[in-house]
Amino acid sequence: MEIVYFAGGCLWGVQAFVKTLPGVKFTEAGRANGTSRTLGGDYDGYVECVKTGFDPTVVTIRELMGYFFEIIDPYSLNKQGQDVGEKYRTGVYSEKQEHLKEAKAFLRERDDNELIVVEVLPLTNYVRSAEEHQDRLARCPNDYCHIPEEILNRYK
Repeated sequence: MEIVYFAGGCLWGVQAFVKTLPGVKFTEAGRANGTSRTLGGDYDGYVECVKTGFDPTVVTIRELMGYFFEIIDPYSLNKQGQDVGEKYRTGVYSEKQEHLKEAKAFLRERDDNELIVVEVLPLTNYVRSAEEHQDRLARCPNDYCHIPEEILNRYK
């Protein structure tokens, strides 16, 4: 199993969608690339993300990127739906350089690549979100989500 981190606005919807994808073995709501190692305190540069464990014999990074692009606006900087701010930026993060190379190649090969603002960076820090944010939409299906329900349920 391999791990990659996807940030696409509020993590509730991203987690609800990603966990339904072929080859995804587990998901966990969290924060990536902030400066602190705890959940306490003010915003410190982190981005809301979903830690994604996947089987690379079933799904590739490029395929995961294709799915990811179904739920984000790749041209919107620091905003997805009603979620606004740097912590809602879009990105892909990994500790494996090969994942980052594949994600960058996916972006580069798109006809609209000059318009895309999705960051692809090494993971420098990860903090698991509080329990109340884990699988939030499964527990509270009427909470706000920027991803339309028909997309959230596309691969169930």
